[in-house]
Amino acid sequence: MSGNEAIARGAYEAGVRVCSAYPGTPSTEIFENLPQYAESLYCEWAPNEKVATETAYGASIAGVRSLCAMKHVGINVAADPIFTAAYNGVGKGYVIVAADDPSMHSSQNEQDSRLYAKAARIALIEPSDSQECLNFMKEAYHISEEFDMPVLFRVTTRVSHSKSLVATGQREETSVTPYQKNARKYVSVPANAYQNHPKVEENLRRLAEYGEVCVLNQMELRGNKIGVITASVAYQYARDAFPEDTSFLKLGLTYPLPMKLIRDFASKVETLYVIEELEPFMEEQIKAAGIPCAGKELTGRLYELNPQLLAERIFKTPAPRTDVGVQAVSRPPALCPGCPHRGFFYIMSKGKDYVVTGDIGCYTLGAAAPLSALDTCVCMGGGFSVGMGMAKAFAATGQKKKVFGVMGDSTFFHSGMTGAAEILYNKGNVIPVVLDNSITGMTGHQENPGSGYTLQGEIAAAIKIENVLRALGYQNIFIADPLDLFAMQKAVDGALASEVPAAIITRHPCLLIKRIPHDTGLCAADQEKCIGCKKCLKVGCPAVSMREGRCQIDATQCVGCTVCAQVCPVGAISRKETK
Repeated sequence: MSGNEAIARGAYEAGVRVCSAYPGTPSTEIFENLPQYAESLYCEWAPNEKVATETAYGASIAGVRSLCAMKHVGINVAADPIFTAAYNGVGKGYVIVAADDPSMHSSQNEQDSRLYAKAARIALIEPSDSQECLNFMKEAYHISEEFDMPVLFRVTTRVSHSKSLVATGQREETSVTPYQKNARKYVSVPANAYQNHPKVEENLRRLAEYGEVCVLNQMELRGNKIGVITASVAYQYARDAFPEDTSFLKLGLTYPLPMKLIRDFASKVETLYVIEELEPFMEEQIKAAGIPCAGKELTGRLYELNPQLLAERIFKTPAPRTDVGVQAVSRPPALCPGCPHRGFFYIMSKGKDYVVTGDIGCYTLGAAAPLSALDTCVCMGGGFSVGMGMAKAFAATGQKKKVFGVMGDSTFFHSGMTGAAEILYNKGNVIPVVLDNSITGMTGHQENPGSGYTLQGEIAAAIKIENVLRALGYQNIFIADPLDLFAMQKAVDGALASEVPAAIITRHPCLLIKRIPHDTGLCAADQEKCIGCKKCLKVGCPAVSMREGRCQIDATQCVGCTVCAQVCPVGAISRKETK
């Protein structure tokens, strides 16, 4: 199993009943693997991470074990309920999975979610492989219930996506705790929160004592020269990089740290290292306790570690190099052939006075050459709100620039509606644009409130984006197929000319959605008609290239969207039907 598959299995075996999440790499596959257990539990895609966290917490209050999951930046969105749930405590076991992404393989920052456990005063558990993902999940629920607190279950990309053998067990059908109204515990007015804080500190003190003896923290004594304190996948790296006679203190419960156990381990070795990725989370606490150790000054606090890097940075051992005899070609990511976002960004690229504020999704690639049509990308929902701030700055400084705020359909439901309200309420010179491709595309085609299906495959109400925008107060809503460049330009011109609040929806399903049939025609270039103007290259389609000064279309990549044909000034490209 991958780590994510094992987490899903661990939740099932732990007797979890309610699960809610928002997809985000590297956490997505946890919930994609839960529907197979649908006879025993309920699972869903929520509109965003905050909603998922609150939904799962509500289930805990109601007396059943619950789970929510998200990538590291989702923890930022969910922080509000997490901090309050820490003060309130739980009804039944409640676990929050945070999947960090060192080296930012698919993320906009490299934050270390472990810091949230310390800030929120909740338990932190870190598995190092797939078997531990399963086993530690079950222990996490016992800890949550025993110490009356949420548990932050932190994994990284390598733990989530690496595979190893896993021994599975049977589901533990835990009893349901009958719900009883308890305003003192769950109504977080200041007076109650004031009384809850001492309880949080007492529970942490008891948890720290438990950490000294719990099965998640293990001492592996092999010699007395070198000792390593480590956790998560860094343990696997250190085992490879350090000599065979190195002793390890492998921690699974990493907040609060078991300082007595750490002090005892340190006394058994001559030189102590702390090996961890990203922040010196454990190292700082260990040094603050007066225990000498080495760590980040050797390993660095940027990006992923690996055995070769550890060997080079700690022991100055050059990593073996293999000459494979070829030079890999750099291939920056690009919008897929036939991607419906391409038509919109092509139109935007022609407007020199446009500012296009973007968001997190496939459409972020609209910033790449040759389209180069995106000015900003900050966070989920920022496509509208960042655009609003820029528009107000332009107005204050007399700059006549038109701002288009852009996001996808899933992001609109995630955190775009409040930004759309902000634009209307505060009279922003911003045209909100929703790129509706009928799916959550970037993370691998998860359903959302506009797709018409649930995570468990059931038909659901599909919320119409235009109805939401109209209810907010947008009076002119232009809907266009972005692969029809004439219609797309007409929609943009109409929104620009509108004297009342206007919005644009581009609507064309992602060509990779399996349940939606697509045309089978392909485009081809007439070499005799082609004049070599290269305008077809400006759409940025991977299927289009130039060969000997003439347009060439790769039939293995082309899907027949005709955007290239529409920009050709001499009609050298046409669509051919295939059988």
